[in-house]
Amino acid sequence: MRALPILLTVLALVPGPALAQSGTSQPTPDDAGILTLQFQNDLFGGSDQHFTHGTRFAWLSPESRPWIENLAALMPIYDPGVKRRASYSLGQNIYTPSDITRNPPDPTDRPYAGWLYVGVGLVAEKDNRLDNVELDLGVVGPAAFADTVQTRWHRAFDLTHPEGWDHQLKNEPGVILFYERKWRMAKPLPLTWPVPLPNLAVDATPHAGLALGNVFTYGAGGVMLRLGQDLPSDYGPPRIRPSLPGGDFFRPTVNDGPLSGLGVKGFGWYVFGGAELRAVGRNIFLDGNTFADSRSVSKKFMVADFQVGLAVTLDRYRLAYTHIFRTPEFEGQGKPDQFGALSLSVRF
Repeated sequence: MRALPILLTVLALVPGPALAQSGTSQPTPDDAGILTLQFQNDLFGGSDQHFTHGTRFAWLSPESRPWIENLAALMPIYDPGVKRRASYSLGQNIYTPSDITRNPPDPTDRPYAGWLYVGVGLVAEKDNRLDNVELDLGVVGPAAFADTVQTRWHRAFDLTHPEGWDHQLKNEPGVILFYERKWRMAKPLPLTWPVPLPNLAVDATPHAGLALGNVFTYGAGGVMLRLGQDLPSDYGPPRIRPSLPGGDFFRPTVNDGPLSGLGVKGFGWYVFGGAELRAVGRNIFLDGNTFADSRSVSKKFMVADFQVGLAVTLDRYRLAYTHIFRTPEFEGQGKPDQFGALSLSVRF
């Protein structure tokens, strides 16, 4: 548990983050927690290779609980104006080479690997910024059960059987400390054609991030653009890292959307696109095990993600789809990867 004070100290040393409301004030704390389920798979990109699957469950606590504030108040710098939430997550990522019928696998392709982890973090908002600090602890290798999950999934849906899991990376404990900051700049768009669209706006959200650990080490920067209604409700849908940062947080802020005449409240939508560039110092899924000999490939030090998607909020639900294009991550990779991400978040 030594990591939690470190995590809180990092957050406390950063000026409190925030959520721009485009003139909408939210004086009362948000007492709803948020449960998120994410599913990412290269099936949406028409392939079965490289980053092939990711699942993540997350819980975001209600805003500014007393125990969160009490912990934050112990830090050297404490800003009582910051709205903080605690986050907890459980996830699994699966990586394979491009040809899963070969045994042994192609030594020039990325190794088989799995990553099973739990995460704990803090999300904070203030003014026009949102900060996220998270510590992930887990295991790479057979103990991540990626071979079991993929083999059973493929058997259940009559897909190609993966043959090379006996050659996956070896067991290794993993730790990653993430920090991300997002700034949002929104502008209302008073368009009235072809039909009235109240609360229509466009925003740009630049971001910067850092990951430190034996699983991932990288620095990142990028921007996301959105167009839609009720943009202040969130900072974009969540993604499984490494990725453009979104967030589990959302809070509908308007009730007079285009479906209000039907008695539907809290409706909002937006389309989005974005890009992120990462300078990669360490990627265990390409570099291989840290403390043991294993399969590996020569990684590229600069990797870019491009994404487009659609998100819809309806009362206490948010559903989003993101399509991601990722530039080659290692030497000899023939073409960029693409995969899709679905996320469902529910407020309780």
